[in-house]
Amino acid sequence: MRILKAWPGIRRAAAAVGLGAAIALGQAPWDMWWLALPALALLVRLLAGQSWGHAAWQGWLAGAGYFAAAMFWIVEPFMVDAARHGWMAPFALVFLAMGMALFWALAGGVGGWLRGPLALAVALAGADLLRGYIFTGFPWALIGHMWIDTPVAQLAAWVGPVGLTLGTVCLAALAARWPRAGAVAAVAAVAGAWTLGAARLSAPEPAPQPITARIIQPNAAQHLKWDPEMARLFFERQLQMTAEDTGTRPDLVIWPETAVNFLLEDQIGLDIIAQAAGGVPVALGIQRVEGRRFYNSLAVIDAGAQVRALYDKHHLVPFGEYMPFGDTMARFGLHGFAAQQGQGYSPGPGAALLDLGPLGRVLPLICYEAVFPQDLNAVAGRADWILQATNDAWFGQLVGPYQHLAQARLRAIEQGLPVLRSANTGVSAVIDARGRILQSLPMDTHGYLQAAVPGALPPTLYSRMGDTPVAVLLVGLLAGLAFTRFRKRG
Repeated sequence: MRILKAWPGIRRAAAAVGLGAAIALGQAPWDMWWLALPALALLVRLLAGQSWGHAAWQGWLAGAGYFAAAMFWIVEPFMVDAARHGWMAPFALVFLAMGMALFWALAGGVGGWLRGPLALAVALAGADLLRGYIFTGFPWALIGHMWIDTPVAQLAAWVGPVGLTLGTVCLAALAARWPRAGAVAAVAAVAGAWTLGAARLSAPEPAPQPITARIIQPNAAQHLKWDPEMARLFFERQLQMTAEDTGTRPDLVIWPETAVNFLLEDQIGLDIIAQAAGGVPVALGIQRVEGRRFYNSLAVIDAGAQVRALYDKHHLVPFGEYMPFGDTMARFGLHGFAAQQGQGYSPGPGAALLDLGPLGRVLPLICYEAVFPQDLNAVAGRADWILQATNDAWFGQLVGPYQHLAQARLRAIEQGLPVLRSANTGVSAVIDARGRILQSLPMDTHGYLQAAVPGALPPTLYSRMGDTPVAVLLVGLLAGLAFTRFRKRG
């Protein structure tokens, strides 16, 4: 009898988890927005009208299903050295999914307290906004990311990723509130957004910039990357691709994140790279030391192997590249999981532009920094193009690298700037200012791309305003809904 009495609650809990997982199928590499959007509408309908406690609980369950399905790649770093770290993998997935699901629990609770599908939709968008900022931020797999591989993503040039989320959850709320008429209206809205995005994509292309870049992809598997013999092989592979004569001399050669196993202070290594480049500048991911501090850096060296420009990664991966309270934790032998030097990396001073003269003003991003749109907006001045050096070997081969690539495409749309992406094991790519991939190298292959840097578009509304308009709108909507609730109770 107890099981029969509990059965409706069990069914609702299972439905919440299942719907969360279905919504996750909107993310790359599946890109099933046509499945994710109806699932989101069903979830809003499931949660709307419940008490705030029940809505928070089921929102947490839905979030756990969503984040477990969308980000199961989190187990991959622990499998690089499975004998030592493999036991941590399931705990990492469970704790990440449960922790990220707290944002959906908060949204469910707020939506349940304010009552109604619209309140829940606004709260979910607010949760995506919060997730991008608090505790250093982690805006991976936002709901609005389901549109990245469609023309609808072009709206991010005006409203950004959270704006995409807000529009998406409002469509879901519309369909949840009025299943027939609302669903028709939601389909019409998607068609309108699709048409608007397609029109932007069909607009004339800006002329390519007079810069030819060669993007190197050495395909250094993470479990072999730091082995001395294999590191030499990967280094020689990059040297060969840098030196290869194609009949067209590049203006810049780009190597990926932590491309070499020596420090920037090793002048002999830099001399070898410069010699292979034959007078062409090389931008490479490399580690460097300053006193007792180590940095994950991007250095541009000239024909004489001298550092012409330098950028230190400032948005580090918690527990990966550094440990919170790192100096204290180091006393107990705990250090950043991915750091190869010292007890972890120190953050650089912040987002910056590298003025490379005839190569233009470049906005450098190292790996994980490409998932933070606010960091690109923090730079003073306008870049000519974006350079991302990354080591996606940490993300495995199934999901993580493709989601990371999708977010780089969204940064291009938001900024109206092309992105040149050098990834250690893939996917390296040339991305135009509207987020389209013009050239790419697949996963787990070594090779290089050589292409002119695509042209830049005028500054977008989002590049000028950032998340501020959407944040103000969300606060205003929540305040209005709260006022309405208090007025009704009064």
